[in-house]
Amino acid sequence: MKKAVLRFVAWTIAPHQAPDAEPITHAMQCAACGEKSLSFEDVEPAQLWALKHAGRTRHDAYREAITRPWRALPAEGASL
Repeated sequence: MKKAVLRFVAWTIAPHQAPDAEPITHAMQCAACGEKSLSFEDVEPAQLWALKHAGRTRHDAYREAITRPWRALPAEGASL
């Protein structure tokens, strides 16, 4: 069996904002029945879905699900 050397490396985490990052998306979910909208990069289509759903069902409570990509990186000065 091989022996391994382990050492502590400090990490930080922050929103991933590089050009290749996944987009932030928004979706709405009805709190009454659980039905969900599709995910959209803009919040307005998700809100419109909730308004249309409310008009059809009279359900009035919703949750917004925001998906935001994050990236973990070694802390400044840390080497891997």
